[in-house]
Amino acid sequence: MLVSAGVDAALFGVLGLLVGSFLNVVIYRLPRMLDAEWADNCAQLSGAIPPEREPFNLARPRSRCQTCQHVIRWYENIPVLSYLALRGRCSSCKTPIGARYPLVELATGVVFAMLASMYGLSLTGLVWAALACMLVAQFFIDFDTQLLPDDINYLILWLGLIASAMGWTTVALPSAVWGAVFGYLSLWTVYQVHHRLTGKQGMGHGDFKLLAGLGAWFGADYLVAIILLSSVVGSVIGGGLLLVGRLAHRDIAIPFGPFLAGAGLLAMLVGPARLEGLIPFAFPFTHLVR
Repeated sequence: MLVSAGVDAALFGVLGLLVGSFLNVVIYRLPRMLDAEWADNCAQLSGAIPPEREPFNLARPRSRCQTCQHVIRWYENIPVLSYLALRGRCSSCKTPIGARYPLVELATGVVFAMLASMYGLSLTGLVWAALACMLVAQFFIDFDTQLLPDDINYLILWLGLIASAMGWTTVALPSAVWGAVFGYLSLWTVYQVHHRLTGKQGMGHGDFKLLAGLGAWFGADYLVAIILLSSVVGSVIGGGLLLVGRLAHRDIAIPFGPFLAGAGLLAMLVGPARLEGLIPFAFPFTHLVR
């Protein structure tokens, strides 16, 4: 049994490395695809003809160095190994390659391996792995651009509700539905209060949708724990940014999405039993879902 579990974890971990390589493409390209789409929509509304562009999506064009436009060959795109073999530099112009690329691949591989050790090679493990992929993408997209694409947020929400309805997770459907409702309303309420008191927007609407999605996956009972975990993740990220000098002064806006996405990943790997210990008091709406 232990050998079988180890093989499952290894196989799923390798799959995670490959998926992590694709997530790097999503993180870089999806915001640019949305920018182009918004520009075309604005042009159409103004009566102008949108400019013709070369195909740019998650499949085309092939990945290339942003400095010298060297097309990356298949053997230069093997997760983690190619980065090490190239010593973190483009094979053509020797421009440094960001360390984030292998880190995303490695992190996704580790998460996949841990999920396999928890659920085996099962449908439950696969749907949690799908959530992990979407959270990793939202983490870095929001960190880079302060955007949380609805394309991913709605997929998180609907897949969470479907997984609950189909019995792929242990969250009962009423709890998933109320988790989505309360997740959205909790941050929406904070936003409205902050906006009326200060006249400023304290967070984006994508944050409401992301927490609604997490509520659908974990249920209403665990929303308090998710929010508490997000504060822990925020403290770690904020401390790290201070150490590397990214927070030179307090007026720099820090997106909240990475905190929520990180909390979702932690909650997934911690598991419901340990997650309950993080709730210092009963969730006030628990009676509605039991």
